[in-house]
Amino acid sequence: MKKQVSFTTCLVLFIFAGCSKDAMTTGPSTSSTTATVDGSRFLLDEEPKGATGVIKVREEAKDGDEVVLVGRIGGSANPWIEGRAAFFVVDDLLKACSDIPGSQCPIPWDYCCETDKLPNSMVLVKVVDGSGSPFKADSKQLLDVKELSTVVIKGKAQRDNAGNLTVLANGVYVKKK
Repeated sequence: MKKQVSFTTCLVLFIFAGCSKDAMTTGPSTSSTTATVDGSRFLLDEEPKGATGVIKVREEAKDGDEVVLVGRIGGSANPWIEGRAAFFVVDDLLKACSDIPGSQCPIPWDYCCETDKLPNSMVLVKVVDGSGSPFKADSKQLLDVKELSTVVIKGKAQRDNAGNLTVLANGVYVKKK
């Protein structure tokens, strides 16, 4: 009898510990984060005119230039920068694996079918606040986007010493399919 009580007690504690852990990691904290993230100040109601593809912006934009670019979120299995409103976009000229008839690729936004073209066809986008600092929020929640969403970004080109391009976005238009 004592063994049954011990086993039952352990089982009950295990179940409650599991439930408590799940509630703490996926319960209220996720809901409250979603409720407190408001990306409306970054979202544009109308698509900006004169958007240029990622490849052309990479080739032509100089540090500090105002740019308007269009691309699709992707470029890797995880195109998001955790804890920041930042993500990679890929030029529309490249095909995601899901754009290729018959492709069964489970992660089409990594553009594995275009790997050789990818390095010169993608750019990092950082959504910034009024002072130019990266906004601390999850991009997916802030902008209501996902992998392969087509976005038009308004912002400023920022080049590092090696010439790599980042776009500091102050406006994002999400194209609807």
